[in-house]
Amino acid sequence: MMKVHQRQVYFIINWEIIMNTRSTAFTFCLFFSFALQAMGAQPGVVYEGKEGAGVGKHIVFLAGDHEYRSEETLPALARILAKRHGFKCTVLFSVNKKTGEIDPGSSYIPGMEQLKSADLVVVFLRFQNLPKEQMQPFVDYLERGGPIVGLRTSTHAFNIPQKSPYAKYTYNWKGKEYVGGFGRQVLGETWAGHYGKNHKQSSRFQLIPAMKKHPVLRGVDNVWVQAGGYWANPIKGSKVLAMLQPLNGMKPNSPADKTKKVTPGAWVKNYTSNSGKTGRVFTTTNGASEDILNTGFRRMLLNACFWAVGLEDKIQADANIDFVGPYQPTTFKLRGYRKGVKPADLSGWETPILPNAKNKK
Repeated sequence: MMKVHQRQVYFIINWEIIMNTRSTAFTFCLFFSFALQAMGAQPGVVYEGKEGAGVGKHIVFLAGDHEYRSEETLPALARILAKRHGFKCTVLFSVNKKTGEIDPGSSYIPGMEQLKSADLVVVFLRFQNLPKEQMQPFVDYLERGGPIVGLRTSTHAFNIPQKSPYAKYTYNWKGKEYVGGFGRQVLGETWAGHYGKNHKQSSRFQLIPAMKKHPVLRGVDNVWVQAGGYWANPIKGSKVLAMLQPLNGMKPNSPADKTKKVTPGAWVKNYTSNSGKTGRVFTTTNGASEDILNTGFRRMLLNACFWAVGLEDKIQADANIDFVGPYQPTTFKLRGYRKGVKPADLSGWETPILPNAKNKK
């Protein structure tokens, strides 16, 4: 008899029973798979709602940036969409291949096969170079015209060597057939540079008057975010919803930086895949974990998810967007993530996002 212990979960293998089965290997595989799942070794975390407009829709979130704490932003949004609105939300993280701990920007995101059943993918990646078995499901999703919501660094989601069959998705791809890579061709913009100093200049969104009736902006006002901006010039065909104004200070009422004119901060568009299928896209150049503390910005992101999956008629201006469980975001910095955390540590509705682990230096 053997006892396996992790997080106070115990498994007992009765070897006599196993050895008496006709398929010892098969039985052991079944047991091992169950054990790994219960011990939290399975990739990602799933939140599944029971009632609301989102019932029957599956959203997959991809968290893998080095700086802006996508591993905090995305599970927080996923919980709201699941608990408050009925969606099934799967959050996948870039992790350390050996330990399974969340490791932002590691270029290893297990569970990408979940995209096969996704109705929407929310992307918050930066400079990823995923192995073939993880990148191909993403490419397949784009080929079927799956809708995308892209946050912050996703304009430069991939940094892939030219020898790779996926090189065209890299942020600075020069080929005429896909210039600017995934960022430019799908989201509408690639990496174009900072526009405002992080931690010294926050940003205010100015809604475009002519776009205020767009479903994504329903109930949205007073949008202020703590991260500095990115410069953006969205590709032709994009519809800008809000302009971003850098501020001289870190408060909502800080004065505008008069040396910087407004730049697009959120827009919608469609993209067309090689297969000819089209998908809806919402992109914003913000999304840091402290940005979503602002109710206006958080509502815009949640509305965008509804709109992207075709549920714009279900968007309510006063919909519940309260956080589910403790949300304690980290002030972002490069590689400043909480170490020692595994995706399973975020399971359930009441576990903190994220646990109070020691910040990685």
